[in-house]
Amino acid sequence: MTATAAPPSAQTYTPLELFDIDRLLEPDERDIAATVRKFVETRLRPNIEGWFESATLPRELAKEFGDLGVLGMHLDGYGCAGTNAVSYGLACLELEAGDSGFRSFVSVQGSLSMFSIYRYGSEEQKHEWLPRLAAGDAIGCFGLTEPDFGSNPAGMRTRARRDGSDWVLNGTKMWITNGNLADVATVWAQTDEGVRGFLVPTGTPGFTANEIHRKLSLRASVTSELVLDNVRLPASAQLPHAVGLGAPLSCLNEARFGIVFGALGAARDSLEAAIAYTQSRDVFDRPLASFQLTQEKLANMTVELGKGTLLALHLGRIKDAEGVRPEQVSLGKLNNVREAIAIARECRTLLGGSGITLEYSPLRHANNLESVLTYEGTSEMHLLSIGKALTGHAAFR
Repeated sequence: MTATAAPPSAQTYTPLELFDIDRLLEPDERDIAATVRKFVETRLRPNIEGWFESATLPRELAKEFGDLGVLGMHLDGYGCAGTNAVSYGLACLELEAGDSGFRSFVSVQGSLSMFSIYRYGSEEQKHEWLPRLAAGDAIGCFGLTEPDFGSNPAGMRTRARRDGSDWVLNGTKMWITNGNLADVATVWAQTDEGVRGFLVPTGTPGFTANEIHRKLSLRASVTSELVLDNVRLPASAQLPHAVGLGAPLSCLNEARFGIVFGALGAARDSLEAAIAYTQSRDVFDRPLASFQLTQEKLANMTVELGKGTLLALHLGRIKDAEGVRPEQVSLGKLNNVREAIAIARECRTLLGGSGITLEYSPLRHANNLESVLTYEGTSEMHLLSIGKALTGHAAFR
């Protein structure tokens, strides 16, 4: 006698429907998430396989992201939408469900480039750059990390010295998202008065962006080395309110918040792909979805996805109400990226050999999440940030 599985019940749910996540959202938050999801489904998803394989991200997407309203959407004025933090997080989640490269572009543009100008720039700098960046008419990047100084940016070697009323910058930045696409770079440098930030138009003599090729992760994203060779800037290029290393670190905290939500998008998409595949794939004359071990995997992944989403929403509500602390963002990034990459990898196993092709998303997401696990603070640094909050001892110093 051939074994057969019982027919599926009439009612099934998506993973986050089991948690009634929509019940926790305001109507405008649900609308924003739905709008971004539709854009991902109609514009981005049909093209991501080709962009990932060819390691390209079309520049014209900047204008489309601007028209969508997601560039600097959590900032007020200067052409920005002024949404709450939760709405921004949900947009990041939907973008990363398409690919981490999409969320990375939006995150770097809005939470690093634009936020550095919004928070630390002069009114003249804000009016010059923010409306163009919000519309996608200009692209920004953020130069903090150096080849030998990632987790320890205080050791940066890039230096700015005064020459009359001008500044002259020399140094190298590494792993800079959007570098070869950018019209303006926020560059952080050591000065005689400590770390300061500068807005560097990328056409300035002495500025060079070299794209990094042969990546195995974040292929649908432009990553660059920035070289500054006697780049001369007027005094007006300095961000007047950025004093000390706390300024760039506060920008990173903004970007990390988007990752807390964004990584869940990659996990959700991987899980949905695995559920659909196991429903249609027959093994031993039964749907793969009908086996106990398959359901155990799907159930465990759903639990972790839901817990991570609840954590992200909780941190978003805190950020909107009173401001979220850096160690709280570390909690969110550490947990959600760690669980997202585990989910993507597990989903790949359910797809078998089919899972190693670009036809299915989990392995692409897992590859991307290898970068997300490291950038905007490695998991190790977030562990130590949490450890410092618990003990008062800074183990990384």
